[in-house]
Amino acid sequence: MTEHGTTPAEAEPVVPPAPDQPVVPVQPRAGVVRTILGRDEDDEDDRPLPDLAPLPADPRWRIEHLPFVTAVGFAFVLCGGSVGFLFGGPVAALGAAAGVLVVTVGVTITTLVIAWADVVRPALVLPAGLAVYVIKYALIVFLLFAIASSGWDGAYAMFWGLGIGAVLVTAVQAWWLARLASRHNP
Repeated sequence: MTEHGTTPAEAEPVVPPAPDQPVVPVQPRAGVVRTILGRDEDDEDDRPLPDLAPLPADPRWRIEHLPFVTAVGFAFVLCGGSVGFLFGGPVAALGAAAGVLVVTVGVTITTLVIAWADVVRPALVLPAGLAVYVIKYALIVFLLFAIASSGWDGAYAMFWGLGIGAVLVTAVQAWWLARLASRHNP
């Protein structure tokens, strides 16, 4: 501690002045924690923002894939119901179709929430996306526990419908994005 109640690390270092210049205190460098958490509000950041590509004028590009992915998802609902019927009868058909339907509705809602957040403020995409995923998966887990504990005969087919539907709908979205990327980058 110095006589003024500060530690030597907190005291402002002083650069020896040139003969004709006044003494100018040197700002201490920010520590790791301060750098990670950001600067104080009174600090000025004069760094220029990076040049980003402009967004398209039409905001519908955010959900351009949604009608196709949703339609394919509903086709998978019908296919899941058919496969469930072939392997286990009407109850299994209902279970498999319900599993794929949960996935299709979940993907549709997630896409809409993320597109909304991007339109409102792009900085909301990550928090809104994470929130919708946490809520969606929590609801799916509660649904699975409720159905498993109920003893319903279509539960096993529904679990398979959820798993296979998630893989198939994700594959359709990945295919669409690869198609979109190849269209914009020849």
